[in-house]
Amino acid sequence: MTSIVVFGGTGYAGSAITSEALSRGIAVTAVARDTSKLEPTDGLTLAQGDAFDADFVAEVTKGADVIVVSLHAVQADGSELKDRFQHFVDAAAAAGARLGIVGGAGSLRVAEDGPRLFDTEGFPDAFKGEAKSHAQVLETLRASDTEVDWFYVSPAAAFGGYNPGERRGTYRTTDEVLLTDAEGNSDISGADFAIAFVDEIETPAHHRARFGVAY
Repeated sequence: MTSIVVFGGTGYAGSAITSEALSRGIAVTAVARDTSKLEPTDGLTLAQGDAFDADFVAEVTKGADVIVVSLHAVQADGSELKDRFQHFVDAAAAAGARLGIVGGAGSLRVAEDGPRLFDTEGFPDAFKGEAKSHAQVLETLRASDTEVDWFYVSPAAAFGGYNPGERRGTYRTTDEVLLTDAEGNSDISGADFAIAFVDEIETPAHHRARFGVAY
C-alpha cells in the first residue's frame, strides 16, 4: 500500500489531498500543529508537531513513499518556508520518497513570453510576499543537485477556501503558463486540485518539475 505524509493536513489543500488519497486506499499520515480538527478514520494516522522541526520531520516521514508539503510560504511569525525547506528534501532522501509541494499560481506566466502573474498590474500587494516566497522554493529546488524526485503543483489563480467550487472530476495541466477558460477565468476547486495531485502520486508524470492545474 502506498503511504504518504501530508504536512499541513488540516489546511485547505492538505485536507483535500488527504481525503482524496484515503478514498483511493492510500495510507495517510496527516501532520499539523493541531490535529483535533481531523477525525480518525481507516487509513489515517494523525501526527501533531512542528513541520519546521527537522528531527520531527525526519521521524514522522520514515517509511513514506511520498512526502507532501502543503504549507504557507510565509508563516504567522514571519518565518519563510524557503529558509527551512531543506529538511523536507533531506527527509525525502533518507526515506527514498518522492517530494510533492503544493505551490502557488503567482509564478506562472500569463503568456508564453509574458510576465509572471505576480508581476502583472493588479496582482494584490497583500499576496505578493506569499507568492514570491513560494516561487523561491521552486527556484531553490530547480537549482539544487538533489536526486530526490520532487514535483511542485501550482493551482489556478482563484484557488482557496474563498472559492471552493465543486468536484467536477476534470482538470487540465500546464507547464509554465497560467491556464484560463473561455471567459478568462482561472479556477480549480479544492477537490479537483486534489484529484490532480493524487493522480501524480499514483501515476508519476512530472519528475523534478513544476506543473499547473486548472479547468
